[in-house]
Amino acid sequence: MGSHGIADRVAIVSMGCTAFREHWDRSTDDLAIDATLEALAPLDLRPADVDAWWLGTAQSGMSGITLAAPLKLEGVPVTRVENYCATGSEALRQACYAVASGAYDVAAAVGVEKVKDSGYQGLNAFPIPTDGTQRSLTAAAMFSLVAPAYAERYGIDPAELRRTLARIASKNHANGARNPRAQFRREIDVDAICAMPEVAGMLSVFDCAGVADGAAAAVVVRAEDAHRYTDRPIFVKALSTVAGNGAGLLDPDYDYTHFPECEWAAADAYAQAGVTDPRRQLAMAEVHDCFTPTELVLMEDLGFSERGEAWRDCEAGVFDLTGELPVNTDGGLKSFGHPVGASGLRMLFECWLQLRGEAPEDRRIATADRGLALTHNLGGYPGEMVSFVGIWGSELG
Repeated sequence: MGSHGIADRVAIVSMGCTAFREHWDRSTDDLAIDATLEALAPLDLRPADVDAWWLGTAQSGMSGITLAAPLKLEGVPVTRVENYCATGSEALRQACYAVASGAYDVAAAVGVEKVKDSGYQGLNAFPIPTDGTQRSLTAAAMFSLVAPAYAERYGIDPAELRRTLARIASKNHANGARNPRAQFRREIDVDAICAMPEVAGMLSVFDCAGVADGAAAAVVVRAEDAHRYTDRPIFVKALSTVAGNGAGLLDPDYDYTHFPECEWAAADAYAQAGVTDPRRQLAMAEVHDCFTPTELVLMEDLGFSERGEAWRDCEAGVFDLTGELPVNTDGGLKSFGHPVGASGLRMLFECWLQLRGEAPEDRRIATADRGLALTHNLGGYPGEMVSFVGIWGSELG
């Protein structure tokens, strides 16, 4: 990877995040306004005080006007971006690089999506013509292929792996039950999840992320200016995005137990941030648990577990709220649902709370003094993905 990064050059000085819900009574405008004003209020800033904006939305708007209109912005650039499920993270990445370049003093990234209004399934990809070689299965079906492939490769009894996947879901729902912004706030035990009927391969509905509406926002400035706005900024340590080329769909050796784009993005981010032992250096991680097998494989692709060992680490509680490396402490996509444009910024919002010591006491991690947190998004499907990894720190240097 050729990225030199912008470590310690940009700071996040405020954030806002709506509840993720079935917001039948709230519009895209309402959600974007709520998240933005929550982020601006502690800074005593108005929307007009922000030099440039980046809007992340997949299908809730087609231009910067989607944000400029409800915020009544005049004469400022508003850039709308979309990058599959990494859309919110992409908006933030571009805002950070714009500030690091010196082009702007204050920039904001806003992610928003109204998903429930588009039907039970939520967002649907535009019907872009292809050469016919791309997948034709649902997302649940595609990711369901990961579980049996993992079991076969590492010699795990499928019934035992099924319980491990249920444990991942149970962990995330236990965390989400402690989060007032989460959509699903009920704990559910492993046996209950295992007893549910399968909907795709060995996956039940509790192995799949839900659908929700929501928005989140972040305000970024140069690191040297951060303490003019807050006494507890969060500094950007690494931003990495990788776009795969879809070769996995045509590669007979691709076995669905590994997401190379995620591994590449992580390696680049660790190099930028100087992280050599992520399991022990990171205080926490928010990862893209669109399906429980996804989180399992990510523990290895992100370097938290050795190959073939993530299932044992999950069973041992390594990634629990009180574990060695807490993962998805806010409840993850499993508890929040996945409004595509907002999810990446929602993950960062949890890191913001935890590193600043503002998370509720019953969800607060004991590892926060490590000072580093990771967020991860992926978009697409096994064999054809984009991936984002960001690393954030509570201290400079």
